[in-house]
Amino acid sequence: MCTYTTVRESIDGSAKGPGGTWFHVSDLTVYFDHPVHAMAEHTLNIDLADPSRGPGARVALELTAESARRLVAAIQEALAAVPPELAV
Repeated sequence: MCTYTTVRESIDGSAKGPGGTWFHVSDLTVYFDHPVHAMAEHTLNIDLADPSRGPGARVALELTAESARRLVAAIQEALAAVPPELAV
């Protein structure tokens, strides 16, 4: 069953896209749905994009729920290890 729950956030960062080109990312979209490519029934889908550059300025992830939880834990662990004055 799909929930159609979609979370959107403004972000500030960079991503490496098609052809190995780096580009600015400003938009984050996260949702749990059927994947396009991953071999799973449902995945947590993460899109990092710069809409001002068109649909090609996008990096997409499709992660199983367990892999998504591991990603969240790894991000939290990495950020917890950074001195507070650097993590602004």
